[in-house]
Amino acid sequence: IDSGKGKRDRVCRDDRKNWRNEKIIKNTMAISNRNILSITPNPIQFIINELPYLMLCPLGLVYSGIEGNPLSSLVLGISICLLMMLIYRYAYLRRIRYHIGEEQLIFEYGIFQRKVHYMELYRIVDFYEHQSFMQQLLSLKSVTVFSMDRQTPRLEMQGIRASKEIISIIRQGVESNKKRRGVYEITNR
Repeated sequence: IDSGKGKRDRVCRDDRKNWRNEKIIKNTMAISNRNILSITPNPIQFIINELPYLMLCPLGLVYSGIEGNPLSSLVLGISICLLMMLIYRYAYLRRIRYHIGEEQLIFEYGIFQRKVHYMELYRIVDFYEHQSFMQQLLSLKSVTVFSMDRQTPRLEMQGIRASKEIISIIRQGVESNKKRRGVYEITNR
């Protein structure tokens, strides 16, 4: 008569083995994700980018709502199209993600079709920060990264908090990757 004890022992050992493997995978993911800085544009950047349209849309809706105004149906149609465009652009901005890892700068974007661009840090040639007047008032900045990458030679990261030191993080990653890969820059002076 088989008591099933051997079968239970095998099941318990398999469960413990699976549990250990899951724990190792989780720890590995935590280690690999620890050195990745993820950034999303601030929603206020939408107001900076779309301020003229944000002012025009309500004016058009109010104008078309007043009876007896000429072309009110045309203005209403244009205002509704403008409103739909603003909703799309806001959603698009909110779906942008920048990930700065140890070896790559990853740029995710898109609503209906999600795209991901990978920029190797050792290919980055130059970068700079700039602030428009409105960004200065709202403590935001834009960072532009230039690289030798064919797919993304220029990447503009908009709506980043002015207090974040993105340039120094990118610079450190670029320098360490160039040293690790033995990439040297030759300049013509």
